[in-house]
Amino acid sequence: MPSKPPAVEIEVDDRIVRVSNPDRVYFPESGATKLDVVEYYLAVADGITGALHERPCMLHRFPQGLAGDKVHQKRLPAGAPDWVETVELFFPRWGRTADELCVTEPAAVIWAVQMSTVEFHPWNSRRGAVEQPDEWRIDLDPGADCDYATVRRVAHVAHEVLDELGAVGYPKTSGSKGLHVYVRIAAEHGHGDVRRAAHAFAREVERRAPDLVTTAWWRKDRDPAAVFVDYNQNARDHTIAAAYSLRGLPDARVSTPIRWDEVDDADPRDLTMFTVPARYAELGDLHAGLHADEHVLDIAPLLAWAERDEQDEQYEPEGPAEEPTT
Repeated sequence: MPSKPPAVEIEVDDRIVRVSNPDRVYFPESGATKLDVVEYYLAVADGITGALHERPCMLHRFPQGLAGDKVHQKRLPAGAPDWVETVELFFPRWGRTADELCVTEPAAVIWAVQMSTVEFHPWNSRRGAVEQPDEWRIDLDPGADCDYATVRRVAHVAHEVLDELGAVGYPKTSGSKGLHVYVRIAAEHGHGDVRRAAHAFAREVERRAPDLVTTAWWRKDRDPAAVFVDYNQNARDHTIAAAYSLRGLPDARVSTPIRWDEVDDADPRDLTMFTVPARYAELGDLHAGLHADEHVLDIAPLLAWAERDEQDEQYEPEGPAEEPTT
């Protein structure tokens, strides 16, 4: 009977994280192992920590690698050392609370990888004010028949609108088929108002590119060749993969920050755990300004747009905001 490979100890700043089953294959297509995942996150440690810092974080865990089942983990996995921090969240629909991971240092990221985490999905608010988001997320989600060239074109339209608002947007690939843009906002409004503001922005992008964009809530009503500007990603407890997070896809793609002048050339298929570390070493964290709160937007103009739209007879209701049950 083959012996179990020994665990390895990883030094992260002043912490020691024990990684068991380091040779377990997580990405069968390339043969990348759990230890490879650890080394990837160490290579982008400051970037991923900045993206997650002080935010409640849901984990996408793959205990047997991608060949096994994915676990959506809200509650902190059992066995965490006492230095791993959490934040208590309340879920009104279920009348329950959960202590979610709250990353404050790189070692917490590596401990989560030890617990088989591949993807990190943080909230758009921080633990000091979990009901007041400080991050507006623009999710450009292509339909089934929509190519990435169309996503790029819509990204430029969104950039144009952001410029007119005086907003600084930080783009990144989604790590799948789409593109995200993050904007730092003042933590002065609840999730509902931030979602209303995001919806108003989406409708403005749709007005400027009606042949490319849809904001239709129901999937059956959307043009599959269009980009859905998914404003609902700003609803309470809705999360998307963090900057520098791996995605659970066979080619080990990364949700990668890019510059605006890279939008037309950057191919998400080229941005993987095997290529992003060298890019990061060369360019540094392209979202450092976002994480440092360098440009903070007042969303009052967007809320004025929302009020205008809500008085429009053609306004489409936003649809239900459902909390994930896992």
